[in-house]
Amino acid sequence: MTQRVPGQGPYTPLPRSLVVLAAVIALIEILLSLSDRGILLPPGLRMQAFTYGAFWTGLLHGTYAPAFGGQSLTMFVTHAFLHGGFLHMVMNLAILLAMGRFVEGAYGPRIILPLFVAGAIGGGAAYGLLTTGPYPMVGASGAVFAFLGLWIVWDWRRHRRAGLSTRPITSRVLVLAGLNVVFFFGLGGMLAWQSHLGGFIVGTLAGWFLERRLDARRPPMPPFSRPRQAPRDGE
Repeated sequence: MTQRVPGQGPYTPLPRSLVVLAAVIALIEILLSLSDRGILLPPGLRMQAFTYGAFWTGLLHGTYAPAFGGQSLTMFVTHAFLHGGFLHMVMNLAILLAMGRFVEGAYGPRIILPLFVAGAIGGGAAYGLLTTGPYPMVGASGAVFAFLGLWIVWDWRRHRRAGLSTRPITSRVLVLAGLNVVFFFGLGGMLAWQSHLGGFIVGTLAGWFLERRLDARRPPMPPFSRPRQAPRDGE
Protein backbone atom coordinates (compact mmCIF):
# COMPACT_ATOMS: atom_id res chain seq x y z
CA MET A 1 0.00 0.00 0.00
CA THR A 2 1.53 3.26 -1.13
CA GLN A 3 0.64 6.65 0.21
CA ARG A 4 0.50 10.00 -1.49
CA VAL A 5 -0.52 13.38 -0.20
CA PRO A 6 -4.22 13.92 -0.99
CA GLY A 7 -4.97 17.01 -3.01
CA GLN A 8 -1.61 17.11 -4.74
CA GLY A 9 -0.71 15.96 -8.22
CA PRO A 10 -2.93 15.66 -11.31
CA TYR A 11 -6.69 15.32 -11.02
CA THR A 12 -7.89 11.76 -10.62
CA PRO A 13 -11.50 10.59 -10.93
CA LEU A 14 -13.41 9.36 -7.92
CA PRO A 15 -12.61 5.73 -7.10
CA ARG A 16 -15.10 3.28 -8.56
CA SER A 17 -15.99 1.76 -5.20
CA LEU A 18 -16.92 5.19 -3.86
CA VAL A 19 -19.02 6.02 -6.93
CA VAL A 20 -20.90 2.71 -6.72
CA LEU A 21 -21.48 3.15 -2.98
CA ALA A 22 -22.82 6.69 -3.42
CA ALA A 23 -24.96 5.64 -6.39
CA VAL A 24 -26.63 2.83 -4.42
CA ILE A 25 -27.40 5.15 -1.49
CA ALA A 26 -28.72 7.85 -3.83
CA LEU A 27 -30.86 5.40 -5.83
CA ILE A 28 -32.49 4.05 -2.68
CA GLU A 29 -33.35 7.54 -1.47
CA ILE A 30 -34.67 8.61 -4.88
CA LEU A 31 -37.03 5.62 -4.97
CA LEU A 32 -38.22 6.30 -1.42
CA SER A 33 -38.73 9.99 -2.18
CA LEU A 34 -40.79 9.10 -5.26
CA SER A 35 -42.87 6.81 -3.09
CA ASP A 36 -43.42 9.59 -0.55
CA ARG A 37 -44.91 11.70 -3.34
CA GLY A 38 -46.88 8.86 -4.87
CA ILE A 39 -44.90 9.03 -8.13
CA LEU A 40 -44.27 5.75 -9.97
CA LEU A 41 -44.24 3.81 -6.70
CA PRO A 42 -46.98 3.24 -4.12
CA PRO A 43 -46.79 5.41 -0.98
CA GLY A 44 -45.56 3.94 2.28
CA LEU A 45 -42.43 2.36 0.85
CA ARG A 46 -40.16 4.34 3.19
CA MET A 47 -41.78 2.92 6.31
CA GLN A 48 -41.53 -0.57 4.88
CA ALA A 49 -37.84 0.00 4.22
CA PHE A 50 -37.40 1.26 7.77
CA THR A 51 -39.19 -1.80 9.11
CA TYR A 52 -36.73 -4.14 7.42
CA GLY A 53 -33.54 -2.07 7.26
CA ALA A 54 -33.44 0.59 9.99
CA PHE A 55 -31.58 0.10 13.25
CA TRP A 56 -34.07 -0.82 15.99
CA THR A 57 -32.68 -0.98 19.53
CA GLY A 58 -35.76 -2.96 20.50
CA LEU A 59 -34.41 -5.88 18.48
CA LEU A 60 -31.32 -5.92 20.68
CA HIS A 61 -33.27 -5.73 23.93
CA GLY A 62 -35.93 -8.23 22.93
CA THR A 63 -38.83 -5.76 22.98
CA TYR A 64 -39.44 -6.05 19.22
CA ALA A 65 -39.87 -9.17 17.15
CA PRO A 66 -37.65 -9.27 14.03
CA ALA A 67 -39.33 -9.02 10.64
CA PHE A 68 -37.06 -11.79 9.36
CA GLY A 69 -34.35 -14.05 10.69
CA GLY A 70 -31.03 -12.32 11.16
CA GLN A 71 -32.46 -8.79 11.11
CA SER A 72 -30.77 -7.99 14.43
CA LEU A 73 -27.46 -8.48 12.60
CA THR A 74 -28.16 -7.05 9.13
CA MET A 75 -29.52 -3.79 10.58
CA PHE A 76 -25.98 -2.88 11.71
CA VAL A 77 -25.18 -2.26 8.03
CA THR A 78 -28.50 -1.69 6.25
CA HIS A 79 -29.38 1.38 8.33
CA ALA A 80 -26.50 3.23 6.66
CA PHE A 81 -28.18 2.93 3.24
CA LEU A 82 -31.45 4.51 4.40
CA HIS A 83 -32.16 8.15 5.20
CA GLY A 84 -34.94 10.24 6.64
CA GLY A 85 -35.24 12.34 3.49
CA PHE A 86 -33.46 13.66 0.42
CA LEU A 87 -31.66 16.49 2.25
CA HIS A 88 -30.44 14.06 4.91
CA MET A 89 -28.96 11.87 2.18
CA VAL A 90 -27.36 14.78 0.30
CA MET A 91 -25.58 16.05 3.41
CA ASN A 92 -24.12 12.64 4.17
CA LEU A 93 -23.11 11.94 0.57
CA ALA A 94 -21.39 15.31 0.21
CA ILE A 95 -19.09 14.54 3.13
CA LEU A 96 -18.68 10.91 2.10
CA LEU A 97 -17.53 11.83 -1.41
CA ALA A 98 -15.05 14.39 -0.11
CA MET A 99 -13.65 12.13 2.58
CA GLY A 100 -13.71 9.12 0.28
CA ARG A 101 -11.48 10.91 -2.21
CA PHE A 102 -9.08 11.73 0.63
CA VAL A 103 -9.04 8.12 1.87
CA GLU A 104 -8.37 6.82 -1.62
CA GLY A 105 -5.51 9.30 -2.02
CA ALA A 106 -3.98 8.44 1.33
CA TYR A 107 -4.50 4.69 1.64
CA GLY A 108 -5.81 3.37 -1.68
CA PRO A 109 -9.32 2.56 -2.97
CA ARG A 110 -9.58 -0.82 -1.24
CA ILE A 111 -10.05 0.87 2.13
CA ILE A 112 -13.28 2.70 1.24
CA LEU A 113 -15.88 -0.08 1.43
CA PRO A 114 -14.41 -1.84 4.50
CA LEU A 115 -14.20 1.50 6.32
CA PHE A 116 -17.79 2.35 5.41
CA VAL A 117 -19.09 -1.00 6.64
CA ALA A 118 -16.97 -0.91 9.81
CA GLY A 119 -18.12 2.64 10.54
CA ALA A 120 -21.77 1.64 10.07
CA ILE A 121 -21.32 -1.31 12.42
CA GLY A 122 -19.51 0.81 14.99
CA GLY A 123 -22.17 3.49 14.78
CA GLY A 124 -24.93 0.96 15.23
CA ALA A 125 -23.14 -0.69 18.15
CA ALA A 126 -22.68 2.62 19.97
CA TYR A 127 -26.29 3.58 19.32
CA GLY A 128 -27.52 0.25 20.61
CA LEU A 129 -25.39 0.54 23.75
CA LEU A 130 -26.15 4.17 24.59
CA THR A 131 -29.86 4.47 23.86
CA THR A 132 -33.05 2.51 24.40
CA GLY A 133 -35.32 4.83 22.42
CA PRO A 134 -38.20 3.36 20.40
CA TYR A 135 -37.38 5.29 17.24
CA PRO A 136 -35.55 3.71 14.30
CA MET A 137 -32.08 5.01 13.47
CA VAL A 138 -31.15 5.52 9.82
CA GLY A 139 -28.42 7.32 7.91
CA ALA A 140 -24.84 6.97 6.75
CA SER A 141 -23.54 9.52 9.25
CA GLY A 142 -21.98 6.88 11.50
CA ALA A 143 -20.01 5.55 8.54
CA VAL A 144 -19.17 9.10 7.47
CA PHE A 145 -17.75 9.84 10.91
CA ALA A 146 -15.45 6.86 10.47
CA PHE A 147 -13.93 8.68 7.48
CA LEU A 148 -13.65 11.84 9.58
CA GLY A 149 -11.94 9.94 12.39
CA LEU A 150 -9.40 8.47 10.00
CA TRP A 151 -8.74 11.94 8.56
CA ILE A 152 -8.11 13.32 12.06
CA VAL A 153 -5.52 10.62 12.76
CA TRP A 154 -3.86 11.20 9.39
CA ASP A 155 -3.56 14.94 10.01
CA TRP A 156 -2.45 14.55 13.62
CA ARG A 157 0.34 12.17 12.63
CA ARG A 158 1.60 14.53 9.95
CA HIS A 159 1.65 17.46 12.33
CA ARG A 160 3.63 15.42 14.82
CA ARG A 161 6.05 14.17 12.19
CA ALA A 162 6.66 17.72 10.96
CA GLY A 163 7.14 19.03 14.49
CA LEU A 164 4.06 21.26 14.26
CA SER A 165 1.49 21.96 16.95
CA THR A 166 -1.46 19.57 17.05
CA ARG A 167 -3.79 22.22 18.49
CA PRO A 168 -5.60 22.73 15.16
CA ILE A 169 -6.52 19.03 15.12
CA THR A 170 -7.71 19.16 18.73
CA SER A 171 -9.79 22.23 17.89
CA ARG A 172 -11.28 20.38 14.92
CA VAL A 173 -12.39 17.51 17.14
CA LEU A 174 -13.94 19.95 19.62
CA VAL A 175 -15.79 21.68 16.79
CA LEU A 176 -17.21 18.35 15.60
CA ALA A 177 -18.34 17.56 19.14
CA GLY A 178 -19.84 21.04 19.52
CA LEU A 179 -21.75 20.74 16.26
CA ASN A 180 -23.24 17.47 17.46
CA VAL A 181 -24.45 19.18 20.63
CA VAL A 182 -25.92 22.11 18.70
CA PHE A 183 -27.70 19.92 16.15
CA PHE A 184 -28.90 17.52 18.85
CA PHE A 185 -30.79 20.27 20.65
CA GLY A 186 -31.68 22.07 17.42
CA LEU A 187 -33.34 18.92 16.08
CA GLY A 188 -35.19 18.23 19.30
CA GLY A 189 -33.01 15.30 20.33
CA MET A 190 -33.47 13.47 17.03
CA LEU A 191 -29.77 13.47 16.13
CA ALA A 192 -28.12 10.07 16.60
CA TRP A 193 -24.91 11.40 18.15
CA GLN A 194 -24.25 7.93 19.53
CA SER A 195 -23.84 6.64 16.00
CA HIS A 196 -21.47 9.50 15.19
CA LEU A 197 -19.37 8.66 18.23
CA GLY A 198 -19.19 4.97 17.38
CA GLY A 199 -18.22 5.64 13.78
CA PHE A 200 -15.60 8.18 14.83
CA ILE A 201 -14.00 5.69 17.23
CA VAL A 202 -13.87 3.06 14.48
CA GLY A 203 -12.27 5.59 12.13
CA THR A 204 -9.58 6.60 14.60
CA LEU A 205 -8.72 2.97 15.30
CA ALA A 206 -8.54 2.27 11.57
CA GLY A 207 -6.34 5.31 11.12
CA TRP A 208 -3.86 4.19 13.76
CA PHE A 209 -3.77 0.69 12.25
CA LEU A 210 -3.16 1.96 8.72
CA GLU A 211 -0.55 4.45 9.86
CA ARG A 212 1.35 1.79 11.78
CA ARG A 213 1.38 -0.39 8.66
CA LEU A 214 2.82 2.50 6.70
CA ASP A 215 5.39 3.20 9.40
CA ALA A 216 6.57 -0.41 9.20
CA ARG A 217 7.20 0.03 5.48
CA ARG A 218 8.94 3.38 5.68
CA PRO A 219 12.77 3.33 5.67
CA PRO A 220 14.18 3.93 9.16
CA MET A 221 15.25 7.44 10.02
CA PRO A 222 19.04 7.93 10.31
CA PRO A 223 20.30 8.25 13.88
CA PHE A 224 20.48 11.80 15.16
CA SER A 225 23.93 13.24 15.62
CA ARG A 226 25.14 16.69 16.39
CA PRO A 227 26.89 18.51 13.59
CA ARG A 228 30.60 18.56 14.05
CA GLN A 229 31.83 21.95 15.28
CA ALA A 230 34.33 23.83 13.18
CA PRO A 231 37.84 23.69 14.67
CA ARG A 232 39.07 26.77 16.52
CA ASP A 233 42.25 28.55 15.67
CA GLY A 234 45.29 26.64 16.80
CA GLU A 235 43.58 23.21 16.67
